[in-house]
Amino acid sequence: CVILLMQGCAVQKQLVPTGGSRADGTVKMSYEVGAFEKAQLDPQQAARDAGQRCAAWGYTGAQPFGGGTRKCISGSGGDCYRWLVTIEYQCTGTPAASR
Repeated sequence: CVILLMQGCAVQKQLVPTGGSRADGTVKMSYEVGAFEKAQLDPQQAARDAGQRCAAWGYTGAQPFGGGTRKCISGSGGDCYRWLVTIEYQCTGTPAASR
């Protein structure tokens, strides 16, 4: 039990759009994870979801760029119990002209 607790439990997480900029062609995708959880992601699904957001803006796809960021969203006394992890995607292709 102690070993499992220290290693964390694998939990399937789905990235969801949480921000971005049409002008910059970027989409922020995030998920929440607990202190003892080990997130498992489907990178292809995340890229498809980011690509759909980009497509709504007239771009043709999306690619992840840079590393992810992690922000404590629940904790006390210097300990964090819940994190928000964000990965930024760059929209690809030339956006269609605005009508």
